Amino acid sequence: MRKIAIYGKGGIGKSTTTQNTVAGLAEMKKKIMVVGCDPKADSTRLLLGGLAQKTVLDTLREEGEDVEIDDVIKAGYAGVRCVESGGPEPGVGCAGRGIITSITLLEQLGAYDDCWDLDYAFYDVLGDVVCGGFAMPIRDGKAKEIYIVVSGEMMAMYAANNICKGIVKYADTGGVRLGGLICNSRNVDNEREMIEQLASKLGTQMIHFVPRDNMVQRAEIHRQTVIEFDPTHGQADEYRTLARNIENNEMFVIPKPLEIEELEKLLIDFGIC
Repeated sequence: MRKIAIYGKGGIGKSTTTQNTVAGLAEMKKKIMVVGCDPKADSTRLLLGGLAQKTVLDTLREEGEDVEIDDVIKAGYAGVRCVESGGPEPGVGCAGRGIITSITLLEQLGAYDDCWDLDYAFYDVLGDVVCGGFAMPIRDGKAKEIYIVVSGEMMAMYAANNICKGIVKYADTGGVRLGGLICNSRNVDNEREMIEQLASKLGTQMIHFVPRDNMVQRAEIHRQTVIEFDPTHGQADEYRTLARNIENNEMFVIPKPLEIEELEKLLIDFGIC
């Protein structure tokens, strides 16, 4: 089983990219579990057709420790198993603790056991690696492959660089490696070339450039991935290509994060700043 975590700046389209990629892999008959690691609990919405899934933390709060695996895992598109970690009540506690609690519970319930015959476990993780809870998938070796969703915007690239620093920190203890950058286009000038250059400087690859298309928003309004909503659309093929690139990827590295001055120079060289 391949264990993959998707990171990226908040608002970059990380959850949308993850779910559409998972749909592409599911179409290839892969058996997948998606663990949403965002307190908003929206990491599996498109795979579940908009179903508001009860989170692991809400289930524990309501039912105590007497929880069964079917209480926290729901079947979505093409049989994808969906889990939402959830978060604490507003103003109380640390959201990162939800990830720790959820993954621990899933392990105790046997969600990763061979009987499930999973090909992939995906973790959709909130934002930067700034908290121990959100870093757990890479810190404790729960995920071995990291893909970073990025765009040609300065703060998205800054966040990607920070995430690379987290990968370096836990590369030895957790065995985690960077599989590549996913450019979720914002139609920034020279965006493809800039992200390819960023990937090169980090010692990795741009595993796919996902063009911007309003079909993504139309599918989301209908609570579906693009592949389910309009399987013949060109954007569906983009996500299929991304899924195949991840399936066939053999380039896993310890990245080489840039100094802030080097990152700023890259932006200046491409006329962004």
